[in-house]
Amino acid sequence: MFNLEAATGKSFNALNNYVSEVKNKNSATAAATFIIHNDRIVNEWYSGVHDNFLESRLVDEESRFNVASVRKTFLGFATSLALHQGKIRSIDDLVVDYLNDLDREVLNHTTIRHLLTHTHGLESLDRRLFLQGTDWKYNNVGVNLLIEIIRKLYKMPLAQLIEECIFSPTGFNQTGWCKDQNNKLVWLNEQYKDDQGSEANLFISTRELAYWGYLHLNKGAINGKQLLAKEIFEQTTSIISLSELKPELPRNGFFWFIQDEPRSLTELGNKLPSGSFQSLGATGCACLVIPKYKTVAVRMYNQNGSNPEGYDYLDDIKTFGNLVCKCVEDQ
Repeated sequence: MFNLEAATGKSFNALNNYVSEVKNKNSATAAATFIIHNDRIVNEWYSGVHDNFLESRLVDEESRFNVASVRKTFLGFATSLALHQGKIRSIDDLVVDYLNDLDREVLNHTTIRHLLTHTHGLESLDRRLFLQGTDWKYNNVGVNLLIEIIRKLYKMPLAQLIEECIFSPTGFNQTGWCKDQNNKLVWLNEQYKDDQGSEANLFISTRELAYWGYLHLNKGAINGKQLLAKEIFEQTTSIISLSELKPELPRNGFFWFIQDEPRSLTELGNKLPSGSFQSLGATGCACLVIPKYKTVAVRMYNQNGSNPEGYDYLDDIKTFGNLVCKCVEDQ
């Protein structure tokens, strides 16, 4: 359904070169970038191979990367959809109102807002939840609780809901949760139990991840046609973090990191204008949307393991965002 013209030019060489340098520094074998600007594809670049094995597949437009935590933006969409449809009354509802088998003493103040913004303070030990604090902390405990809430509300797994609401209507055929390896997947020797949306095994082509960002940029519209209510997308990319959060900590929408002002511990570069939003994954991937510039920028890697000595992740992802801004401004 996406009908975007491609534009030629060399404005993004600096960005592609930077992404290539980081790929080599982090011992990744695969990398890609994709930029949409003013409704045109202005950069599409692929580098490397799927893995270190002999005769490994070259990275190309059909390569599907594991996007790790970027999957959470699809959960954020599902939560916003549930709010729009009245299945969830408010993001300030208690989690135990929807999952009544949980320990109410532990979660007696934990809301859906806390889960969406990583401010729930929950930890897990031997499958039991306990409260460690209420400050911002990135972990998957809240994610898993929301996945279960969505499953109960819609009586289907998250993957099926997203297939029906997003993948099928948009024609996404290079996106989905996968438990078994095939030659189109940039595989990291993972093992998964299922493909129902409960694990970090969402594989997406570089182009379709950019289209996912583009769908948010256009608030649910494709080629002038409103696919889903724009309020669903506006909600996911509006700041809902608690106002008392420390100034240096990130601000979140429905799992998106959102720029309101430069913050020392956020992943958004200081050159990114207010209203920009981004999602990241541990494999090195990122989907950045800059509404002010009508731009979507995606980068892909297959990073696996600890960061090498001398590599600063926050500095890297901020540099990426700032470079995107510079390249767009130079168009």
